[in-house]
Amino acid sequence: MTEQNLSRQDRYAALADDLATRRAQHLLRERRVVAGPQGITLVIGGKSYLNFCSNDYLGHANHPLVREAFQRGIDQYGVGSGAAHLVNGHSAAHHALEEELAEFSGRPRALLFSTGYMANLGVISALCGRGDSVFEDRLNHASLLDGALLAGARLQRYQHASAGDLNNKLSASHARTRMVVSDGVFSMDGDSAPIADLARVSERQNAWLMIDDAHGFGVLGNNGRGSLEDQSITIEQVPILMATLGKGLGTFGAFVAGEAVLIETLIQRARSYIYTTAMPSAVAEATRASLRLTQSEAWRRDALRERIQQFRLGAEQLGLPLMPSASPIQPLLIGTSEAAMDLSQALEAEGFLISAIRPPTVPEGTARLRITLSAEHQEQQVEQLLDALVRVLRSHSVVGVGQ
Repeated sequence: MTEQNLSRQDRYAALADDLATRRAQHLLRERRVVAGPQGITLVIGGKSYLNFCSNDYLGHANHPLVREAFQRGIDQYGVGSGAAHLVNGHSAAHHALEEELAEFSGRPRALLFSTGYMANLGVISALCGRGDSVFEDRLNHASLLDGALLAGARLQRYQHASAGDLNNKLSASHARTRMVVSDGVFSMDGDSAPIADLARVSERQNAWLMIDDAHGFGVLGNNGRGSLEDQSITIEQVPILMATLGKGLGTFGAFVAGEAVLIETLIQRARSYIYTTAMPSAVAEATRASLRLTQSEAWRRDALRERIQQFRLGAEQLGLPLMPSASPIQPLLIGTSEAAMDLSQALEAEGFLISAIRPPTVPEGTARLRITLSAEHQEQQVEQLLDALVRVLRSHSVVGVGQ
């Protein structure tokens, strides 16, 4: 019996078998139902937890001024945007946010997308196609890989953070259009791309360079402009910047910034922009407020850096298996999916929310606890986390802890 002539019952049975296999391999993903707003404490099933797995790095998701702007936006624009940007869904709020994002990022224009995933799909597939080549870091986010696949371009993955390997692959390529794509901050490891090196190679090899700064924007740099500011990178070095709005800024959506001709091309070609409903205008108003806070409340980045330093110093003193990262993403490398899940569940029993990250999100054998820090975490809460990690890892006989 071939797959295409399976009965309905057999098809459902095959799906059930796949889910059972995932569960047995400790790879099944499950959702938590959160009651109330995002913050450093969350209520799930009537129990309060300290939250160390959120991407709300600056604590803007429930900031009073962001909430007020959202409510005013609803009063002015309603809830739904009604249509795509190119029909009648592009409001004054959207337009103002694009202009403010462009100014903040130091680029002529910016373009809003409904999600970061859609932005990455849209950019890569608009600029590349069959016969072209896209070169991506091996640890890039899935949306960047999928963008190359959607484009029909040849996808080549270079060694993590290796400008030398990238140069070798570019030198061997004869594609007419070549694009280099990298995360600014890698979402599961927390380390940063060597953007200046990538820029030099891309310029020398006549290739586009695109940086996805989802986890750097708002967080890194003296003014919160992200990885490019943090590494003193110019628009000439990185012509395509993408960043999300749901992490450092705490709202929703994404944008791409660059030269006017690039943005106009995306408006005409990016299918994930053209063929989707615009984000609600009230979200744009909330994001404008969050962007202003990003500029006026630099103390939040200072507080975040202090918590990162505190956690890393404490973890080193306790012998915790930290990965190298100066960002709010602080992974503890565990190894097997089963061990990572056991540790995550043990920490949850002690009142801490920390996600276990398993394949295929990370390579086989590198399952980890992905700890993320926020500007709103207090010193005492980080100490509580460190104490809990030692207890749990010792009880599960993780080698080296506290020795």
